[in-house]
Amino acid sequence: MNIYLLCTGNTCRSPMAEAILRSKNMENVSVRSAGIHAMDGLHIADNARTLIEEADMPYTNKSRLLTQEDVEWADYIFTMTEAHKSVLLHLFPQHQEKIYTLKGFISPSANEDVHDPYGGSLETYRETFNELTELMNQLEKKLLEEGES
Repeated sequence: MNIYLLCTGNTCRSPMAEAILRSKNMENVSVRSAGIHAMDGLHIADNARTLIEEADMPYTNKSRLLTQEDVEWADYIFTMTEAHKSVLLHLFPQHQEKIYTLKGFISPSANEDVHDPYGGSLETYRETFNELTELMNQLEKKLLEEGES
């Protein structure tokens, strides 16, 4: 199963989510991240890197812009916001069956976005990192349950 995590610039939320989910070492699951307005090759945010390294997780240190090939590779694309999802549905309507907000996939009644810590303090990033850790735990559980049915 190929999972893509998507945010705006691929320097804060999606790299943290990618590192957290990848660290779970789920069997037959590949994880990547990108941004819908990212510039290829920028370093991820210092505070994001600090938290990922504190947790001793492998991570991708460079941002990526989402491409058509990425969308085709993915079985699931999880966005951090409704706005990201709307952009993807507009750009790739033929792939709508695999595009979800992260929170909406985990709990279909949830319409909340994952908080963007961009420009915030380490503590602000830590709050988002903790939120993403809980969301990745829930995502792992949901994917495992779906695999059993």
